[in-house]
Amino acid sequence: MADKLTQLQDAVDQLANQFVASLYYVHKHHDLKTLGASDKIREEKKDEAAQREPDIEPVSADEFKAGQKELAQDLIMKEQQIELLISVLPGLDNSENDQERMIRQLEDELKAAEEKRREAVKEKEEVLARLEGVIRSVKRP
Repeated sequence: MADKLTQLQDAVDQLANQFVASLYYVHKHHDLKTLGASDKIREEKKDEAAQREPDIEPVSADEFKAGQKELAQDLIMKEQQIELLISVLPGLDNSENDQERMIRQLEDELKAAEEKRREAVKEKEEVLARLEGVIRSVKRP
């Protein structure tokens, strides 16, 4: 699994791709309408229309709205994923001193665990030596 920063960068890249895909969808599937009284819809010549991509055609209003809604939901979900990744990054709510204190605390815990491990190894060796002594003291009948 990648680290949090790599996951965040991947999510931001995916969000950018989703933005581009959304713009492409809207651009390619909308029907042409004027926004103002002075606006004009440009009529394309047949040569220009032949050069257009085959999937460029308006869809029904219901399909277009459903597509827009789905794209918007996808964008919102990706944004929420990014927010979650940002929230778990270390240091957002901690100052540098807090982080240093946490590192020192973890180092102390590590030293204590290492000491316990050493004691357990020493105890194991003592038990093994006693067992070996008992085994050697046993005589055959």
